[in-house]
Amino acid sequence: MKLDAFVEQYLITALWSTNDESDERGGEPLDKNYDLSDIAEETINKAIEDCKRFREENAEDLSIGEETHAAHDFWLTRNGHGAGFWDGDWPEPQASRLTAACKAFGEVDLYVGDDGKIYS
Repeated sequence: MKLDAFVEQYLITALWSTNDESDERGGEPLDKNYDLSDIAEETINKAIEDCKRFREENAEDLSIGEETHAAHDFWLTRNGHGAGFWDGDWPEPQASRLTAACKAFGEVDLYVGDDGKIYS
């Protein structure tokens, strides 16, 4: 499946920032042992939908930044990581509006299924 740059970066960030929970310390980041080809089709489709809606609803605020940086920050902000739109890379008031928009999407958790594919 061909992904646009925004969705691809969003999913790369998801793999990088999510651990596989393979041990009591949380395991390894998913991107150590998995790549985009390991993500289940339904998870990719959901990411495509979320990214499309986020970009449509926030087009004006996103127009001031770089697309892949925005995708990275969308994943991090919506999931409450210690970085994102609010951490100083985006000017105000766009940073605050984009942060609020991300939070409205809710969090997404990735996990490795019994079939070795990554799901949300």
